[in-house]
Amino acid sequence: MAAAAAEQAKRAQAAAADWLRWDKNPKTIEIVKQMVAKGSPEELQRCFGSRMEFGTAGLRAAMGAGTSQMNDLTIIQTTQGFCRYLEKSCSDLKKKGVVIGFDARAHPSSGGSSKRFARLAAATFISQGVPVYLFSGIVPTPFVPYTVTHLKLSAGIMVTASHNPKQDNGYKVYWGNGAQIISPHDKGIAQAIEENLEPWPQAWEDSVVDKNPLLHDPLPSINKDYFKDIQRHCFYRNLNKETKLKFVHTSVHGVGHEFVQSAFKAFDFSPPFAVPEQKEPDPEFPTVKYPNPEEGKGVLTLSFALAEKVGARIVLANDPDADRLAVAEKQESGEWKVFSGNELGALLGWWIFTCWKNQNPDPGAIKDIYMLSSTVSSKILRAIALKEGFHFEETLTGFKWMGNRAKQLGDQGKSVLFAFEEAIGYMCSPVVLDKDGVSAAVITAEMATLLATKNMSLSQQLKAIYNEYGCHTTKASYFICYDQKTIKELFEKLRNYDGKETYPKTCGRFSVSGVRDLTTGYDSNQSNKKAVLPTSKSSQMITFTFSNGGVATMRTSGTEPKVKYYAELCAPPGNSDVEKLKKELDDLVGAIEKYFFEPEKNKLQPKPE
Repeated sequence: MAAAAAEQAKRAQAAAADWLRWDKNPKTIEIVKQMVAKGSPEELQRCFGSRMEFGTAGLRAAMGAGTSQMNDLTIIQTTQGFCRYLEKSCSDLKKKGVVIGFDARAHPSSGGSSKRFARLAAATFISQGVPVYLFSGIVPTPFVPYTVTHLKLSAGIMVTASHNPKQDNGYKVYWGNGAQIISPHDKGIAQAIEENLEPWPQAWEDSVVDKNPLLHDPLPSINKDYFKDIQRHCFYRNLNKETKLKFVHTSVHGVGHEFVQSAFKAFDFSPPFAVPEQKEPDPEFPTVKYPNPEEGKGVLTLSFALAEKVGARIVLANDPDADRLAVAEKQESGEWKVFSGNELGALLGWWIFTCWKNQNPDPGAIKDIYMLSSTVSSKILRAIALKEGFHFEETLTGFKWMGNRAKQLGDQGKSVLFAFEEAIGYMCSPVVLDKDGVSAAVITAEMATLLATKNMSLSQQLKAIYNEYGCHTTKASYFICYDQKTIKELFEKLRNYDGKETYPKTCGRFSVSGVRDLTTGYDSNQSNKKAVLPTSKSSQMITFTFSNGGVATMRTSGTEPKVKYYAELCAPPGNSDVEKLKKELDDLVGAIEKYFFEPEKNKLQPKPE
């Protein structure tokens, strides 16, 4: 053990020495110099003991000095690797080029910011003769995949940490097909980064990008074309113009404000009321503990107050990079209902299909229509597809899978109308092969507007969907665990529950009817016992099916120290005793927490209230 620790310390010191040779940011140089002078092995190990792992989500980490954090040098190193990988993979890279967008995040103490990182990435590509479409101002994440497709570019980079805490930043990568990268590109890029760690001389010179003929600003044209393109999903322009319905919008100190205002204008709505304290981008996120609308009512307190003041019934909330959308509606009781990602997925899926059907009276056209959702999301689209006759497909968790599958289907002449994941992500238009909170916000507003003409609320329409297609009750949460060993042991116990290689047959009073393990590739419901969906040994994910119609997935998070679970009870149409179904689901979730997670034994922290 002592020898291994000494070896680790030596490696961290060598990495810090390289850093001081290569870094040119005075703030991070000073931080590292002091670290080395103090000789603190823990601090050196934390900052230099490992390199951020480049995965299919790109990079995400805290901003600060060292190889394990987001800073000028790690951005340059990452971009150099990405550039070399693209040169190998795309013969026309120097003709097509790449797009780079950024949000408003900043970290004064280390001198890092999304804008600075985006400019350094641009300088790195330009130094190799690659054209760069660098947005001149902040943009929502969906603008990057849209631009890749729209301008037929080789790749896209978005510098954002989405809804993570304020100290974090990220580097999200899109391939030339307009979707997020999937394997093997992540491994290829990670290897190329390792092979190109020493900064190229011109990579630091971000001032040269401003005068370079290889630099283009796509903002004016994309800002016009995107809003023109999403107008194909506007079907009730006259109603939108005249509606008395009022909407409140919050961008939670992120980039969404002006873009959602533009989307409303494109659909002929009056502008939504913007929460004044949250509409300007602010990297400090001063009014919220977590800048994530998925965390529920706490993030929406100011929105509810404004809605009460102006008489608005619906609140639309984007996360800071505007690729997700949360929706809340005032009920007749005066309470606010925040729709879960699954509930809004049901509403948008129903709405988008209904609009498509109205536009396409030919019954034969439905054979080419698809909807997608991730495997941990509600199965409601499957129920709608079974009754209506379109195709439904499930993908692995994350929009990278849905975006790539949507592209494949599109290339085969099929049409993917809608895709969603329970983590409030919606792809309402195939012009963006990723989740898009801007188009989802305005399409939700149009849906609410038409329903209002029938004296129906979103909540009433949701009930009508469940009555027609079967009630789908869902519950999702997570435990926090920082110890990877504990997490591994928890999942290994489930794989060897009643002896070696046996999964649980019961969970409390509930009997297990099927098990799918996407870590090992096992699926008890397939004749050959092999899972159909791709498997990954690097993450944990097991799905249990229960005899009562329940489905529950347990999985680790790729970006946070969480073990998540997603449970759903699917009832056939006609079984509308919602309270009874909710109680049954609560009991099932309680059993899963008690017998499968064993929080006390594993020292798991519950989700903070």
